[in-house]
Amino acid sequence: MKICVIGGTGFVGTHLITRLVSQGHSVKIISRRPERHRHLRTLPTVKIVTIDFFGNKILERQVDTYDVVINLAGILNPSGNNTFEQVHEKVALRVAEAARAVGTPRLLHMCALNADENAASSYLRSKGRAKNKILAMEGLHVTTFSPSVIFGAGDGFFNLFARMLKIMPGFFPLTCASARFAPIYVGDVADAFINSIDRPETYGKNYNLCGPESFSLRELVKYTATQINSDCTIVPLNRFFSKPLAGLMGLIPGAPITLDNYHSMKVDSVCSDSANNESTAELGVQLHSLESIVPKYLAGKDFAGQMDSLRKKSNR
Repeated sequence: MKICVIGGTGFVGTHLITRLVSQGHSVKIISRRPERHRHLRTLPTVKIVTIDFFGNKILERQVDTYDVVINLAGILNPSGNNTFEQVHEKVALRVAEAARAVGTPRLLHMCALNADENAASSYLRSKGRAKNKILAMEGLHVTTFSPSVIFGAGDGFFNLFARMLKIMPGFFPLTCASARFAPIYVGDVADAFINSIDRPETYGKNYNLCGPESFSLRELVKYTATQINSDCTIVPLNRFFSKPLAGLMGLIPGAPITLDNYHSMKVDSVCSDSANNESTAELGVQLHSLESIVPKYLAGKDFAGQMDSLRKKSNR
């Protein structure tokens, strides 16, 4: 099968494409920055290209003759011209329109849990608008996926907190400590995408994807500290202190949290047990727990060394 993946060089894309290749599929990756993930070029049956998404018929020519188009393009925070509206809405709709124009039968689209046009955060509003418009398009067999926070080797969640715990001066002020998440393993998300391709019962549906358990952010950070043997004291902040701290940190390039992230965490990123069981059963996904995966890539890792390396690079 020939599969075209938009934004496939990121965390989820790397895991998904590795699995697709192992199953014998031919994969084309359309990425804004392919040079950052040259390791994907070593995979057999993988081709990486960079294009102007909005050039006349350029995207149509790239997806033409492909059996499936998968859109993973997304950002956590805006930067320059990469706004939520541009990446989550305009690019997503452009991909869907191109697939429909050339008759590509199948489109899989990455959304986010709690995405809604009336959500408190710009991130979730942009995701929600795109999801609704894509699902309403005629002439496409569309399935969208809305996961909670995704974990796995190379993630930007547990690895981020591990690095922060290593550099904090004995205590860690934690914003939105009571916010709840149901972290899902990246391999399970990849399975959901792949297993849905040939299942007509998934057409026109959105699937909320959650792991088998939910935790508060404080519990997840404490778990991270345990895995890396950190004795840093976690100081949970209430809403009164969390909001201004998030706003202040959002002014720092590469900030671990922004004011928009704060607004996203006003609503718990969890699924009901019944809905989650129904989704995973329909998609044929066997969920993995945190305990079965996270220690494999956190324990024994030199996060202090990673920070020293990053500092040296920033000073060049």
